[in-house]
Amino acid sequence: MSQPRIFHMPRLIPLLIAALVAAPALADNIYKYQDEDGIWHFTDRLPADQEEFDTVFMERDPEPRITLRQEGSQHNPLYTLQNRYWGPAEVEMSLSEAENVLTEPILPKRFVLQAQQMETVLGIGALDPRKPFSYRLHYRWAPGKPNPLPVTGLVMEPPFPAGQSYLISQGFNGDATHHGPDAQYAVDIVMPIGTPVLAARAGTVMDVEEDFNAGGTNRQQYVERANRVVILHDDGTMGVYAHIDLASVNVRPGLHVRAGRQIARSGNTGFSSGPHLHFVVQQNIGMEIISVPFKFTLPDGSLSEPRARQLLEGTLPLR
Repeated sequence: MSQPRIFHMPRLIPLLIAALVAAPALADNIYKYQDEDGIWHFTDRLPADQEEFDTVFMERDPEPRITLRQEGSQHNPLYTLQNRYWGPAEVEMSLSEAENVLTEPILPKRFVLQAQQMETVLGIGALDPRKPFSYRLHYRWAPGKPNPLPVTGLVMEPPFPAGQSYLISQGFNGDATHHGPDAQYAVDIVMPIGTPVLAARAGTVMDVEEDFNAGGTNRQQYVERANRVVILHDDGTMGVYAHIDLASVNVRPGLHVRAGRQIARSGNTGFSSGPHLHFVVQQNIGMEIISVPFKFTLPDGSLSEPRARQLLEGTLPLR
C-alpha cells in the first residue's frame, strides 16, 4: 500500500516585472454607509446610487495565474494545470526526493498552455507496485510563448496622447530600481495621476490588475501590489504598463486593442516613490522573463531610444 504523497508548491519565478511577482486573490471591498435611522451598515455589495458611502479597501493576498490540481486515485494521482492568463504560458514540472516513482511523461518536462487552457499533463504511480512511493512535485512558470532568441528592432509609440509631454526619469539600464534582466530595458515616465495610458502597440490584453489602492517605498510591503495591464503582441512580446490607478482599467482581458486605445489611467500604486508609469517590453526566453530594447516613435516620425531626462512627446490620438 502506498504512503501518502508529499505535494509541495515551490517558490514561483518572478512574473513580468520586479514589482509584479503575482496577481492578487479575489476579495471584496467593504462598503460602509449610514441609513436614515442613523444605523451604520457594512456590506460587500455596492450600495444604491442615492446612498452616501465610504469604501474600505481590503488587503489582498497574491494568487498565481497558473494553478495545479491533484486528481485521480491515491495509487495513481493525476495532475491538471490551468492557465488563467489570456495568453500562452510555459510551465516546467520536476520531482525531488522521489522514491519508487514512475511518471508519465518523464520529468522534468516543460508544457506550453494556451490562453485559459486547462489540461491534465501528468500521471504518477509506483515503479514497483508492491512497494510504497513518495515524492515532492515542483512547478514553475513563465508567462508568454517560449522564444529561442529575443525579438529585435521593436518600435513602440509613447503610451500617452499626442499633445502631451512627460519626462523619462529612468531609461534603459536604470540603476535606481530597475535591477535584473526583466527590468533592464524598462522606462519610468513621470506623469500625473489620472493621465490616460494608451496602448503603445496593438495586441491582446493578456492580464489585468486594478484593485490595489496604495503605493510606497517599502519594497517588502508594496513590491507585489502594483496595478498593471499586460498586452500580448503578435511576435510574442508583452508590453507591461504598471503602477496604474485604482479601478482605472477600461479594457477587459482577452480584448484585442489597437495602438492608441486608452487602456487605463496612470497612478502611484505598488513599489513607487511618486506618480509615474513603468513601461517595459518583455519575452519568455528559456523560462526566464527578460526585457528587450525598443525605440519610441517621435512626432516628426524619427525614432529614439528612451533615455533618462528625455522629454517624451505623445504621437497617438486618444481613441
